[in-house]
Amino acid sequence: MSEIEARIITEEGLEARVSAIVEPVIEDLGYRLVRIKISAANGCTLQIMAERPDGTMTVDDCETISRGVSPALDVDDPINRAYHLEISSPGIDRPLVRVSDFDRWSGHELKVELSTMIDGRKRYRGLLLGTKDGAALVRLSDVKKGEEDTVSLPMDHIGEARLVLTDDLITAALQAEKAALAARDAGESPEDNRPN
Repeated sequence: MSEIEARIITEEGLEARVSAIVEPVIEDLGYRLVRIKISAANGCTLQIMAERPDGTMTVDDCETISRGVSPALDVDDPINRAYHLEISSPGIDRPLVRVSDFDRWSGHELKVELSTMIDGRKRYRGLLLGTKDGAALVRLSDVKKGEEDTVSLPMDHIGEARLVLTDDLITAALQAEKAALAARDAGESPEDNRPN
């Protein structure tokens, strides 16, 4: 199995503790952790968002991860109350958590929230242009006349980034999933199936 690229956007507090428990299990199963989220849904819900390295995720994959992480969570017992375990795919309007995510989904609209302000601003929305020199390049959709329309957002300042659901994104995601599944069936490398 190839080495899994580290996430640049990670959890804090209890979610980070859960991540430390489940991420090695998920990676050993051949998947990549995307995000851990604990919410008050149904009393308490632990959502583990994961995917295959090629970006796909099936119901069978969710069941495999659930069977793998449940014993680890039972042993370490990081959540001090009853909770519902939910395993899911990142979805089409997915969070971007690895540098490769920002390159893979270049050409699509995203929303970014920085952990620290840059030029008096923390929130950005625009067209993702990929990465360069440790930063995400974004062509802003809300620039005023005479202002620069493209910003360089340092990766280590990004607190959260998520794709915006558009018709183009839906089409690209479905094409990428179809290509990844076909490549998997043919035994090809998933990196050959990046969305357009």
